Amino acid sequence: MKVSDLVNKLQLKVFCGEAGLNNEVTGGYVSDLLSDVMGNASEGELWVTLQTHQNVIAIASLKELAAVLLVKEFEPDEESVKYSNEEGIPVLGTSLGAFEISGKLYNVLK
Repeated sequence: MKVSDLVNKLQLKVFCGEAGLNNEVTGGYVSDLLSDVMGNASEGELWVTLQTHQNVIAIASLKELAAVLLVKEFEPDEESVKYSNEEGIPVLGTSLGAFEISGKLYNVLK
C-alpha cells in the first residue's frame, strides 16, 4: 500500500515531503526513542511518533522508512519540513494518539 492510500483511508494530514507519497508502506513502527527506531525499524515502515525535530527525518531517511506520522496534533518544526522536502520523506499528522492510530494502521495494512 502506498503512503497516499493511507492518507486517504486514515484521513491523515500531509505536512510535507509530498514527493514520497508513492512510497510503499510495508508495516508500522511505534516509538518515541530515536535509538530504538535506529536499531529496530525496517525499511518501508511508517513511523508513528510524537517527536517533531529534524533528527526524526534524518533517521527516517537513514532507515529508508516510508513516512513519519505525528500523533496528537503535533506538527513538524521548520527544519523538519525543509529536510522532509529535501529527502522526500512524507511527514503526516493525526489528532489521534499513538495507540488508536496504530490499531487503525494495523487493520488497514493486514
